[in-house]
Amino acid sequence: MTTTVSTGAGPLPVVDPARWPDVARVPRAPLRAAAAGRLLRRAADLRDLRVELPGGRTPRSAPPGAPVLRLHRPGDFLHRVGEGGLIGFGESYQAGDWDSPDLVALLTALAAAPETLVPRGTHWLRRLYVRRPPAAELPTVTNARRNVHRHYDLSNDLFALFLDPTMTYSSALFPTASDGTPQAAWDALPAAQHRKIDRLLDLARVGPGTRLLEIGTGWGELALRAAARGARVVSLTLSEEQLVLARRRIAEAGKGGRAEVRLCDYRAAEGRYDAVVSVEMIEAVGRPFWPEYFATLDRVLAPGGRVALQTITMPHARMLAASRTHTWILKYVFPGGLIPSLEAVTGTAARHSRLRVARADAFGPHYAETLRLWRERFAARSAQLAELGFDEVFRRTWELYLAHSEAGFRTGYLDVRQLLLTRDGATP
Repeated sequence: MTTTVSTGAGPLPVVDPARWPDVARVPRAPLRAAAAGRLLRRAADLRDLRVELPGGRTPRSAPPGAPVLRLHRPGDFLHRVGEGGLIGFGESYQAGDWDSPDLVALLTALAAAPETLVPRGTHWLRRLYVRRPPAAELPTVTNARRNVHRHYDLSNDLFALFLDPTMTYSSALFPTASDGTPQAAWDALPAAQHRKIDRLLDLARVGPGTRLLEIGTGWGELALRAAARGARVVSLTLSEEQLVLARRRIAEAGKGGRAEVRLCDYRAAEGRYDAVVSVEMIEAVGRPFWPEYFATLDRVLAPGGRVALQTITMPHARMLAASRTHTWILKYVFPGGLIPSLEAVTGTAARHSRLRVARADAFGPHYAETLRLWRERFAARSAQLAELGFDEVFRRTWELYLAHSEAGFRTGYLDVRQLLLTRDGATP
């Protein structure tokens, strides 16, 4: 179990090297650390950041209200970033080398046009520290279950700490003000999750008697909503923890005769269905397997059927670069994943199935607000993590993951969309 020690910079985690070997290890790369120092100064100038050194010293002035990067161990920070780039940046946060009083504001500033932070003519240096995703995490039939286990099987109690009572782990859809701003609040989150689910079910025309396949069960809320409409639901998951809780929730709701949850890879799906729905699952499929994913949707869809997907998206050029990069998120949070672009979804479906994207509705700002609510809830209840067996480095890992994701949606680097796919592309 990780403990903390009190230093002049505040409580910093003591890292268990058996649990977090790369966080415990501080590399020594003087030349790269010097280059990281120059990059930090450039980022501070371009983004008007306030960099604080131990003792409150600031090497440059910054405007009032500027995002703050507070360095507790500047040397370790620079060596980690110099050797590992953005993975080193994340591991430095996990280790407690730096903090920020407003992590989302800092990450949002850094995430805006990140390519401009690197001087022209030096992008080739990226290959010195960027690594390919490991083959062991490629989401094959064998690896996919292991990848899912590393995230979704951590603990149902962990997710219950910060999710609302619907246990829905995807973007909500809030009411909006006249200017389109999401009206998000914690007590409004369950209704907003139901609004999202109901809209997806409406896209797929799920109603009484509909044979529905759900790919990616989560903790069963969509299956419950569909069963309440009179549909007959088969839901597939690779998470044993989710399987147990989803089955229990369905039984307790009296919907066991209408909703069945199976421990099954999407590639092994059987039967024919009037509708297929999947919420933020394609991100775990992996680019090499997108053709098989869409071919599977086409194979199980009955004539005249409809597919409704919810997916996070990113710009196509960034997706191509990300597909060749082992990122901090992949290493510590979502192994084997890749967020697609809308172009990739549209093109892959057209090339490898008879399905065509007939409608695509984006609502990225709603995900930023969903993540804000989760992050605030996680922070408010993080003291309970230790009781569940999670240490301080884990807390910082998930704190950074939630803040990083929120920043992505606030900058527009990430979006979320609900897609309707049909065989003729028709929307009626």
